[in-house]
Amino acid sequence: MSEFYTSKENLANNLKYYRYKLDLSQEKYAELLGTSLRYISHLELMKRNPSLQILDKFSLQLRKALKDNSITSADLITFHPERITKKKRVNEKTTY
Repeated sequence: MSEFYTSKENLANNLKYYRYKLDLSQEKYAELLGTSLRYISHLELMKRNPSLQILDKFSLQLRKALKDNSITSADLITFHPERITKKKRVNEKTTY
């Protein structure tokens, strides 16, 4: 039996996954994506609904940072079971 996740939940899981993959704090992640810490926090907590333009902007920045052309706006709101993480904090090592 598979679980159903909303686009908002998928986005939160995928944003967290990429942040952990980059080993960044929310603050550094927000800088990388060109947005505010508060906005990233709200997205990860599923308190905001981003526009398509924001998803495009985030996917472009993630493609550049990870050198991965498969990251798209649609990918950010798609369910990927392997990206669900229970981590709470990131040990910040990377600086931009």
